[in-house]
Amino acid sequence: MQKVAVIHTSPVSLNELKALFAELLPEVEMINIIDDSLLEEVKRNNGITPGIIGRMCLYGQAAQSMGVDLILNQCSSVDESADLVKQTVTCPLLKIDEPMAEEAVRLGSRIGVIATVGSTMKPSCNLIRTKAEQAGKVVEIKEYLVAGALDILMKEKNQEKHNELVLKEIKKAEQECDVIVLAQGSMTVMLPYLEGISKPVLTSPRRAVERVKQMLAQQA
Repeated sequence: MQKVAVIHTSPVSLNELKALFAELLPEVEMINIIDDSLLEEVKRNNGITPGIIGRMCLYGQAAQSMGVDLILNQCSSVDESADLVKQTVTCPLLKIDEPMAEEAVRLGSRIGVIATVGSTMKPSCNLIRTKAEQAGKVVEIKEYLVAGALDILMKEKNQEKHNELVLKEIKKAEQECDVIVLAQGSMTVMLPYLEGISKPVLTSPRRAVERVKQMLAQQA
């Protein structure tokens, strides 16, 4: 049986990813490593710290010691530390937003990035720039930060207020961009509200698990 370790910085996407693995990869064992101190630390420092890098590398080594075939980094806020983890393990590592970033570059030149926590914005935009450079394409990235909305969703448990704030920015981006990226996996709660949006709106979890499936098939 193939194994995938998922490194989480919060439990917010855990159930959704479990459901996607059950649907798309029912024969694969999913191992979850959750450290909710990572997200709080990255938010306090508005970026990764030596402590975050150290713990992420430890989790990468722990995953490898379990004999996993692939590591999935669940949180875009720690993407830059995941790049360092990738250098310390022999198994493949996929960042959850990589397939989404590649599709955004394919679909448009004016890309709107919507995030609900400030620490996510920089790594998400940098990832899109990297994918654009790899594709030989020039893109313009517009940032839409819905400050505090993640806390409204996770701590206040007020999904309605979260959705209202995010939808306002999606509609703004719709007028200004070719394609819209919802930078965090937690933002898949917006999917039922996007029917009337005329521009493509991309989320990461399903695309990532589909890519995991492809990568595991190549290993088999």
